[in-house]
Amino acid sequence: MSSGKPESDTTRGPDADPAKLADEVGQAYTPSGSPGRAGGSIGPLIGGVLLVGWIVALALGIVILRWQAADMDFAIINVVTLVLGFVLACSILAGFCLLAPLPWHVRIAPPLLAVLAIAMAVAMLKIEGTNGELVPEFRFRWSPPPDRTVGDAVADATTEAVDLTTTTPEDFPQFLGPERSVWLPGPRLASDWSAMPPREIWRRPIGAGWSAFAAVNGYAVTMEQRGDDELVTCYRIDTGELCWVHARPARHETVLGGVGPRSTPTIDQGNVYALGATGILRCLEGASGELRWSVDILERYGSTPQRESQVLSWGRSNSPLVVDQLVVVPAGGPPGGPFKSLLALDKQTGTVVWEAGDSQISYSSPTLGMLAGRRQILSVNEDNITGHDPQDGRVLWRQHWPGNSTSNASSSQVHALAGDRLLISKGYGEGGALFELQAGDAGLATRELWWEKSLLKTKFAQVCVIAGHAYGLSDGILECVNLDRGTRAWKSGRYGHGQILGVGDRLLVLSERGDLVLVQATPDAHRELGRVPGALNGQTWNNLCLYGDRLLIRNAQEAACYQLPIEASN
Repeated sequence: MSSGKPESDTTRGPDADPAKLADEVGQAYTPSGSPGRAGGSIGPLIGGVLLVGWIVALALGIVILRWQAADMDFAIINVVTLVLGFVLACSILAGFCLLAPLPWHVRIAPPLLAVLAIAMAVAMLKIEGTNGELVPEFRFRWSPPPDRTVGDAVADATTEAVDLTTTTPEDFPQFLGPERSVWLPGPRLASDWSAMPPREIWRRPIGAGWSAFAAVNGYAVTMEQRGDDELVTCYRIDTGELCWVHARPARHETVLGGVGPRSTPTIDQGNVYALGATGILRCLEGASGELRWSVDILERYGSTPQRESQVLSWGRSNSPLVVDQLVVVPAGGPPGGPFKSLLALDKQTGTVVWEAGDSQISYSSPTLGMLAGRRQILSVNEDNITGHDPQDGRVLWRQHWPGNSTSNASSSQVHALAGDRLLISKGYGEGGALFELQAGDAGLATRELWWEKSLLKTKFAQVCVIAGHAYGLSDGILECVNLDRGTRAWKSGRYGHGQILGVGDRLLVLSERGDLVLVQATPDAHRELGRVPGALNGQTWNNLCLYGDRLLIRNAQEAACYQLPIEASN
């Protein structure tokens, strides 16, 4: 006689198969008959506890790492966080697969979905680049990069002849200003931007690259990448119209460094000197942009862009220095050498006048300074700093400065200060240092005054010196350092790996995300006086250029000109 129950339920009697029953409820069968997955053994329980403890430890490690990151390299922090986060995610998935009281096909679904999501992301997305803290930026693989969509650079046919021969007191003719000091004595910038905000004069798309503007007599030149051509371009400061273009086939691109030229042109006596990322030095006629002469530095030293990438990973970013009748640039050399630190050419003809030094180059630019009573060219090389006689390039002194142009590279300038002192800084755990140059029987030599690895960690930013204090973006945070004592006055204001320019007793800060900020240059405290959010759109590593009250700024996507408010003279 039927009981009225489904036939399948009759299998749950005393003679039912335990393994079959366990499979129906999603539990593992064990001969001991103990419920659950432990099977009556304490081993899996201990394993589960250890796995949970491991997951908790990883999570706490990430939290502590981020919490203690203030005095550490944020790029390293982010890389370590990424690795730990990946291990944490894998550990959580592994724990779910091994410990969850669910059927095996349910437990295996999350790892399979994660692998599928990663595969789809790799198939659809490409890393466009990274910011200064190695946070990647993505674009769809089928979407062309901005430098290929910005369009051709076409000069305005109605533009009158450009005059770069006439000079004015407002000129900003080279990288970091007239003296390459990252500081201008004036004008006196108004401090109340809420009452008198900067006024945008013009904004326009621009080709890729990290070059800045150099400005003379109402015109500004820069370098940019548009497709497969590397350009030198000239714009009117008051309108932003394109006056002339000089293009040549060349393209430099890396994931960490981005696309395009890195150095800033130099304007001298009506000519423009520009060094491309692949080592082509051009001298152009300032009135028209026509080529006067060019030199392929890589070819001269037996190298190619492919070979140079093994010793100089992120392209040449050195801005030409004009000294008397010479134009001076870092030289370099192929993998394994031989190396030359500096190359000096006749600025009118491009003829080589001298070569000097035996060190591989860095990403810094040569500068002119007066130390120990001698006028000299200062060069930050791959792993040292040298001083050179401008007449023949002879090395006058050498100071060790750790670095490698494929990893912990040197990008910041060396500053010649009063008292025959040298200030140098960099990121990657080296910090800032002050040396004194002394004359002795054996010639010139350096003496370390202080070297503090926790100060002035300028990865590829610059330092500005005002009234005995150095200001710089130390791992993305603005810092003020007392130069006499080698101690921090304050560190505040997270602007990322942007750039700064000192103007009188004020600092203009262009943040990595494109905000323009005015800061009081005082050792008392960090004091923001004004801000223009989104002065530029997009990642910004380019230096600033100030021509009178006109601030010229750009990044790899757009350029803009702002009129800064000036305090009325009494």
